[in-house]
Amino acid sequence: MAPRSVSRSTRTFITLFVLLVLAFRPIPAEALSQSALPDLATFILSVQDGQAGVVRGVYVDSVLAYPIVQQPSYNAGYVSNTDGVVTEFGMARQTGNIGLLAHNTLAGRSFSNLKPGQYVVIVYGDGKTETFIVTQILRYAALSPFSTTSDFKNLDTNITISATQLFSNVYTGSRHVTFQTCIEYNGNDSWGRLFVIAVPVK
Repeated sequence: MAPRSVSRSTRTFITLFVLLVLAFRPIPAEALSQSALPDLATFILSVQDGQAGVVRGVYVDSVLAYPIVQQPSYNAGYVSNTDGVVTEFGMARQTGNIGLLAHNTLAGRSFSNLKPGQYVVIVYGDGKTETFIVTQILRYAALSPFSTTSDFKNLDTNITISATQLFSNVYTGSRHVTFQTCIEYNGNDSWGRLFVIAVPVK
């Protein structure tokens, strides 16, 4: 299915949300340990609920195994404050892609352990799976971390782009999964942004 386009006003809202919502430090809930991950078959059984087409889990061997919750239809700014739980970004779904959000103080800690070449398994409510492979790790410094108009500097290339350009780069285009969390630096939990991109395995 070809990705669907997003109106300019909707994209503006998305940009503001995507670049700011993870900046707010949540009150951690009881942590769910990722030290002893289940095997994939066990994990699939643990997250399936019979709902076909609904993303319910994400699994990366030896890295993470998290259930996924969806944003409420009335709250496009929602990100779970429960450790060990990832939130599907509803607006990313409208572009035909899968966006996975987590605070870097909670489940997002594991996102920094993802590496190119690793397989990402998305689990749907009916138990079906879709496999992706990590191809890109993108790290950006927010030049004004708490501003809605902040530009972002790529930490590998030193190229600076606008918030709108960043959103387009990571959430539009051919089908893919985008993991997003913040980067902590020098005591600032929202100093930068980490995006991990995985494309379908053919």
